[in-house]
Amino acid sequence: MREILAHVPFRGTIRERAVEPYLRLLKGLRARRRVRGVLLDISSGGGEVIASMDLYLAVKRLDQVKPVFASIGSIGASGAYMAALGARRIFAYPESEVGSIGVVYPHLAVRDLVRRLGIELELIHAGIHKDAYQGYRPLTDEERGKLQGIANESYEEFVTLVARERKRPVEEIRALATGEFWTGSRALQLGLIDALADREAALDELARTTGVPARKAVRVLPPRPLLDRFLSGGQNDLGGGLLGRFRDAVEDAALDLGSVSLRR
Repeated sequence: MREILAHVPFRGTIRERAVEPYLRLLKGLRARRRVRGVLLDISSGGGEVIASMDLYLAVKRLDQVKPVFASIGSIGASGAYMAALGARRIFAYPESEVGSIGVVYPHLAVRDLVRRLGIELELIHAGIHKDAYQGYRPLTDEERGKLQGIANESYEEFVTLVARERKRPVEEIRALATGEFWTGSRALQLGLIDALADREAALDELARTTGVPARKAVRVLPPRPLLDRFLSGGQNDLGGGLLGRFRDAVEDAALDLGSVSLRR
């Protein structure tokens, strides 16, 4: 049996639609006996809470079967940092942006803009607070307090998770959990990562741990959706690449501006 290492890159916003194929991929790698170790090559500014937690759990469960090392690229912030916490070791470049331990709940109220545009919008709803989360009107003090409570609860879970995975006191991590990020060099000093290394060096470390030469690493990605393959025509990447970037931009904008998506 030819043993290999799996190199799994992840880029972009962490959202359910983007993460689900990776969850299946990581679960499949657990059962692949020939795969002796996995490098999670991640560069992302974060995303949805549940999607980030799902990715963390998938990485953690895989690491319980075979070593998983995380390599942070340009940015490993918020939900992306959470996902990396599931790995046995975390590497980053000296210039990487690391951390951003916190929670944000964006809420846009477009009512005044809609009125200035001469648009009449009527929301028919049942439930006194049902229209609070449609991005139309400002929140009441009561609604704002409830959402702040949800954000606080999620924040505490994030802090506790970092403290447990990095084997640090909760209060020590809480002092770092201001939502800001650090360079990889500073993150190493703060104990948020294990070493400074580029992807190739991180892969070499994984090779030494598993005994499988780095040259036997195989880049592994989830299968492309059928629609993408069809629209790209299988001839070149120009059409599919532009389509993919346009689709991702629209989805990321919707996520960034959505009033009902609690994000880390």
